[in-house]
Amino acid sequence: MIRIFNHYLHKQTLLQVFFDLGLIVFAVIAVVLSQGEAAQTVLPFAASHGLSLAGCMFVINSATGFYQHVHNRSVTESCARALFGLLFGLPLAYAIFSLVPSDTSHRDLLTLVAMAAVAAVMVHRVYAAHSGTQARMRSRILIFGTGPAARTVGNTLRASDPHAQIVGYYAGPNEEQHEVPHAEIINDGANLTEAALRHNVDEIVVALSERRGGSMPLRQLLDCKLSGVRVVDIATHFEKTLAQINIKHVNAGWLVFGDGFSQGMLRAGIKRVCDVIFATLILAISWPLMLVTALAIRLESRGPVLYRQERVGLNGVPVKVIKFRSMRTDAEKDGKPRWATKNDDRVTRVGRFIRKVRIDELPQLFNVLWGEMSMVGPRPERQFFVDELVAKIPYYAVRHSVKPGVTGWAQVRYEYGSTIEDSVEKLQYDLYYVKNHSLFLDLLIMLETVAVVLTGKGAR
Repeated sequence: MIRIFNHYLHKQTLLQVFFDLGLIVFAVIAVVLSQGEAAQTVLPFAASHGLSLAGCMFVINSATGFYQHVHNRSVTESCARALFGLLFGLPLAYAIFSLVPSDTSHRDLLTLVAMAAVAAVMVHRVYAAHSGTQARMRSRILIFGTGPAARTVGNTLRASDPHAQIVGYYAGPNEEQHEVPHAEIINDGANLTEAALRHNVDEIVVALSERRGGSMPLRQLLDCKLSGVRVVDIATHFEKTLAQINIKHVNAGWLVFGDGFSQGMLRAGIKRVCDVIFATLILAISWPLMLVTALAIRLESRGPVLYRQERVGLNGVPVKVIKFRSMRTDAEKDGKPRWATKNDDRVTRVGRFIRKVRIDELPQLFNVLWGEMSMVGPRPERQFFVDELVAKIPYYAVRHSVKPGVTGWAQVRYEYGSTIEDSVEKLQYDLYYVKNHSLFLDLLIMLETVAVVLTGKGAR
């Protein structure tokens, strides 16, 4: 894993991105250089257009989810995503290279090669997602522990990280009961350092259920680190692997003395400028859609097109969030707040569609322009639910240390939740965002939001 602007990315993901971008640029430049003497005049134009196309393809592949590290995607789903990418990529390639000066020789050839490079990138994305290449590049991980914490780490690695290979579990000195498969426990008489080197381990995850009474062999762990083996605790493991702060395996000391949670006036100022720019651009593009939505809501049922609902914002200050009305006007006629549920009968027909594609959230762009919300941040919740969740979930109030967002890390990583357990899962992603937020992470979240909107993931 490589940490870029406080966000963890797999080395394989970066290699995939550089390969895709390089393939397009290389193909265009190779065609130009084959023209001989004319290459000197054509090369600047072709290189700039090739870089522009490569940047567009990065956005498309990110939005379609090709750079997410998942291992349970079917070939059919990957092909469908590739075809969707081609629907945007091929016209973009044609449009971008049609801007090359008309007196440039072989402009049609350049355009054809650019479109072929786009197709090659999408074919390679499908191939790379289902070939054995990833398996050969997996990190070899040794889990130090055999109790319930170690079992949890093993389960999350197998379920969520296709780039990880568990070489085995190494029992701690005070662990008498094992909750992991006995066949996977390393019991060859070697100490921890020897076992790590013998099995060519890249990383050790310390997942001991009991750390008192000399359970932690610090000298051996230090020797492992000095030998080039990464050593991480269980909280850092979840932060790296799942991009979340697991509240079951974290303590206040880890949060206080670790890095992250940087706010700062400069960061806030830059984020505010970006919020205004993005909100204005999206409003300028989406206003016809918003007008059609307003008309559809008015034709289907009586009542206001928009509604304002009080939510908890930055530092607990109430915010009046604006949304398109997607439920009946008597949705809470008893006056008691209720979470939306799957197939909720309070949702109208138009409301069901606009919730699925997130059109109902578009009016919140005005909240962004007014400075009450940000484009990216934890989703604002109602005071009634906040009071309940703060009393039951540790660190819940931490999410209010940044502005709420139109979209957020929890929204692109976890489906809609309507229970305390769902709120715990979403909080873990919100804590990760609050700890590690940056403009880079905001950009990734906005790109992944496009994929969520296109697939209707988690809508209710």
